Amino acid sequence: MTATRPTRLGLRANLAQFSLLVAVNALVGGVLGQERNVLPLLAEQEFRLTAYTALLTYVLAFGVTKAATNYFAGTWSDRFGRKPVLLVGWLIAVPVPLMLIWAPNWGWIVAANVLLGINQGLTWSTTVIMKIDLAGPERRGLAMGLNEAAGYAAVAITAAATGYLAARYGLRPAPFLLGASYVALGLGLTAFFVRETREHARLEASTHTARADGRHDHLHAGLSNREVFEHTSVHEPALSSASQAGMVNNLNDGLAMGIFPILFVSAGLSIGHMGILTALYPAVWGAGQLITGPLSDRLGRKHLITAGMLTQAAALGLIALADTFAVWAAGTVLLGAGTALVYPTLLAVIGDVAHPTWRARAVGVYRLWRDGGFAVGAVVSGVAADLWGIRAAVWVVAGITAVSGIIVAARMYETHPRIRRHLEDTP
Repeated sequence: MTATRPTRLGLRANLAQFSLLVAVNALVGGVLGQERNVLPLLAEQEFRLTAYTALLTYVLAFGVTKAATNYFAGTWSDRFGRKPVLLVGWLIAVPVPLMLIWAPNWGWIVAANVLLGINQGLTWSTTVIMKIDLAGPERRGLAMGLNEAAGYAAVAITAAATGYLAARYGLRPAPFLLGASYVALGLGLTAFFVRETREHARLEASTHTARADGRHDHLHAGLSNREVFEHTSVHEPALSSASQAGMVNNLNDGLAMGIFPILFVSAGLSIGHMGILTALYPAVWGAGQLITGPLSDRLGRKHLITAGMLTQAAALGLIALADTFAVWAAGTVLLGAGTALVYPTLLAVIGDVAHPTWRARAVGVYRLWRDGGFAVGAVVSGVAADLWGIRAAVWVVAGITAVSGIIVAARMYETHPRIRRHLEDTP
């Protein structure tokens, strides 16, 4: 008879399982990265799509599907457990690389991105929820930094690798064979080695204490799905500020996915140089979160998010103005740094404020809005590029990002438990 492992909170107490989930999320990011460089070129060179709005249909399909699936990932994780949702997400990814390889028309590409959106919504959301479960309240920033760093480092590495494969062997099938290997490995690790973490959330709920200032008294354990949605989306200042900032952040990424490769290649850069530029942004984003995640545990959440949104706005302005590889490289590095300040910190805010009994649902709602930004970014940047040109589209998104940072500065309060207590105790 096998002894039951005691349920304990904290990164050290759950190091093996936490590390496994970091590796799994790296594979999730790699599945996304397989098409980042290749699809915009495939649209132009093989399917003869010229209008930016038509080309960006795949980003729109991906964004809408992923956003909706994030919401269900949260509710299903509470109802059925985390591991079953993660496993289903990997199963849905199985046909995606094959559809991208064999697609006879653009409709197949769009359909593959619908499945990819479901895969990313289920797998990425669930790994986030599981890591928050394991980490406990004090080191959520570090936990989210490690999670998002692994995912987006894999996006960057895979984007660079697929750019190389596309330049050397052609746009199909070589780049997408890499994605197929990620799916097989992720499915196997999840099925045989990942363990359920829902009991960790229940343990934290049993020791949960209310804020001394009474701010969260209305956010009790028994909220309905509708109440969780309303608080996360509109009513609760920190949760709703995080949701809008997350949406705008991924609006930027929707722009980067669909517009940046065309901007760089149309300016005369080679596919290889374009691949370097489009990989720099997620590389800095991914690696930077190893610093910014734990930094938010030391300095707090609000100011990092505000600084990150304003840094992204400045970076987009630089990219819109630039016309050389060196300046574009500086702009994409700056954009990655701004995103690194924001990304794990926003997730930590959700973990700070949401009660453990409905935290998974709050993560799902937040990620619904955040990844809805892919779809909004596809529409806004595509329409703006068709009407005023590709650089004008970048300027429009830069302005939206600056406004988002100002909203965070005006509306969000500090949420980290230790720093919050220090502020409450300071006269």
